Amino acid sequence: MTEEKTTNFRKYIKWFWGIILGGFLSICLLFLLASWGAFGPLPSFEELENPKSDLATEVISIDGKTLGKYYVKANRTPIQYKDLPQNLVKALVATEDERFYEHSGIDFRGLARAVSKLGAGGGASTITQQLAKNLFTGRASTNKIKRVLQKLKEWVVAVKLERQYTKEEIITMYLNTQGFLFNATGIRSAARIYFGKEPKELDIQESAILVAMLKNPRQYNPYRERSKKKSLRRRNVVFSQMKKNGLLTDKEKDSLQKLPLKISFTPESHSDGLATYFRENLKQFLKRWAKDNPKSNGESYNIYKDGLKVYVTIDSRMQKYAEEALTTHMANLQSFFNKEQKNNKTAPFYDLEKSEIASTIRRAKQNSNRYKRMKAAGKSEKEIDKAFKTETDMRVFSWKGDRDTVMTPYDSIRYYKYFLRSGLVSIEPQTGHIKAWVGGINNKYFKYDAVQQQKRQVGSTFKPFVYATAINQLKMSPCDKLPNTPYTIPKEKYGMPKDWTPKNSNDKYGGELTLRDALAQSTNVVTAQLIDKVSPINVARLAASAGIKSKIEANPSIALGAIDLSLIEMVSAYSTFANKGLRVSPMMITRIEDKNGTVLQEFVPETKEVLSEESAYVILDLMKGVTLSGSGARLRSAWTRRKEATTGFPYKFTNPIAGKTGTTQNQSDGWFMGIVPNLATGVWTGGEDRAIHFYGIGLGQGATMSLPTWGLFMKKCYEDKTLNISKEDFEKPPGELTININCEKEPEVKEGEEKKEEKKEEEDTDF
Repeated sequence: MTEEKTTNFRKYIKWFWGIILGGFLSICLLFLLASWGAFGPLPSFEELENPKSDLATEVISIDGKTLGKYYVKANRTPIQYKDLPQNLVKALVATEDERFYEHSGIDFRGLARAVSKLGAGGGASTITQQLAKNLFTGRASTNKIKRVLQKLKEWVVAVKLERQYTKEEIITMYLNTQGFLFNATGIRSAARIYFGKEPKELDIQESAILVAMLKNPRQYNPYRERSKKKSLRRRNVVFSQMKKNGLLTDKEKDSLQKLPLKISFTPESHSDGLATYFRENLKQFLKRWAKDNPKSNGESYNIYKDGLKVYVTIDSRMQKYAEEALTTHMANLQSFFNKEQKNNKTAPFYDLEKSEIASTIRRAKQNSNRYKRMKAAGKSEKEIDKAFKTETDMRVFSWKGDRDTVMTPYDSIRYYKYFLRSGLVSIEPQTGHIKAWVGGINNKYFKYDAVQQQKRQVGSTFKPFVYATAINQLKMSPCDKLPNTPYTIPKEKYGMPKDWTPKNSNDKYGGELTLRDALAQSTNVVTAQLIDKVSPINVARLAASAGIKSKIEANPSIALGAIDLSLIEMVSAYSTFANKGLRVSPMMITRIEDKNGTVLQEFVPETKEVLSEESAYVILDLMKGVTLSGSGARLRSAWTRRKEATTGFPYKFTNPIAGKTGTTQNQSDGWFMGIVPNLATGVWTGGEDRAIHFYGIGLGQGATMSLPTWGLFMKKCYEDKTLNISKEDFEKPPGELTININCEKEPEVKEGEEKKEEKKEEEDTDF
């Protein structure tokens, strides 16, 4: 070799090593520059210690079940490493980062492979780097130069994270921040939404499905029809990776790969899941609470981001039974209503002229979200009206499931007017705990809450407050008799515009009735005499003390329920009777904790003595007669009627039940209030407007519209022995009663005599 060739060779060697060294130094320099923040700010020590991430507020039932969450973008509820199944951890490491436990944030071996194969052999992003991206650098840039700089920042943050946290903590944080689509942010939400389970309950194939989604949640989604095959293939890749890393045998891998793709999709949007109406009401309360209870630094809690835990009084089992009962009965009742409307020329309205119907539809249009959006966008009334008369694709509610159709927005307004509405609320009298709250038939399509937002005439369900006032104030007995004759209260006595002479709903008079029989038969003229004896102001005061917050005008007509009240007011007030005359205010929440488990506030109910224990016991005894021989007697019946609108027949209850039905003018509202010793439950049913109702009393009375939901709900509660719903009689006060209740032998409903009892039922109208 000549001297010239030798010199050139040495020069090339120097150039080679110079390039290698220069490249290495350049990478080191870039790394240093990135670590100094030259390419953008890096998280501080405090941010690494407490990375900011939006955490959903979680609503937890009294039996420990998550009812729902409040969030804006991220439905995230963090969990700890101990809550992760090991099959999930192993599948994650084997698939996403085989050398996770060996590197310190950057897998240089994987990086070299990725560079040499230009990415064809897989990426080199470690779990720690992916966590860095989730927490601090965000979505990958499409600009190549920016992406390189972003990658450098991820490396720096990954190394810092490795110094700050253990491997177990990094895995937990990564899984808590990963998105899985369909409002599933974090592994806990994903496990609940895709499998209806807590993460710890996931089996190996379920874990593999979730790990498979990490590569691309949309492309490998097991719920979306077009991505199911890809999801299955990617799941099987996870099993192959686990086998490759010695976590599965060949036999186990082959067996698992043959399993079909199986999920149990349970969405967690704000309109899905249990207690949707309750959660909406609770949300409004929490917003007020957050405003009135700031953090130590003066900032207000954000219920969508601060990860609060709200422990509520709802029992998930009872809530489920309540929703099932209401859905079952209302679907059946609606079929009877629809049949009746075929012969109604102004369907679904009665009692209205065409101009009044047009006005009703117009008001509904102006209250619609579509109208409000167009108005906010500056559209004229003419443009809005044209849009409302233009056919459009839409998905609508039906009792057979949501259906896609084409109709004008005007037609959709009338379509939804056909649906009868209903609500149920159940309270434990001794604690005030609200155990079940169903505000309507479907929260997605019918937002208005029939439990608290809505106030409707209560009809005969208000009569027990008149009787309770007479018993408490005058010590009247259920055995006392009053004439069943027309009764007039002169207008001068209470400053009325005219004399008041109520009529019995059956227009039958004569003889005398005991108070027990008068309440059981809902006799209006006897109730009128009672309110005149005690004065309307005292009845109003007692009702207010018992829990009715709405203003009650102290006039005689309140005796027959000519007053608009909410369902929760009524059930709360009825609970006072079951709690020995002691009112306990309704409770939604037991405590609120922050994301670290620190108790921010515990809640206790307010209590107030309203009635003597004896008076409360006597009024319960009176109301037991309603379900033995009055309008609620069908709860006892063993006879099944054909084509019966009262779903769930026969109920065959034999335990003591205090109850009261109510039906308002033209059957616009049907009520049933039922009490057992440790549970008071009320149901209301009716149309969105008072002009939407059944034509006749047979289907329109409270005993047909609302009592069946109560009956179905209680049957389900009694069948669940874990709930311990009482079948005992109401507890008698100690000592001898000063008020006589033994008028005669209690009536019994004997099997075979049900038809006779049905004839004895009174239609419980008040006008």
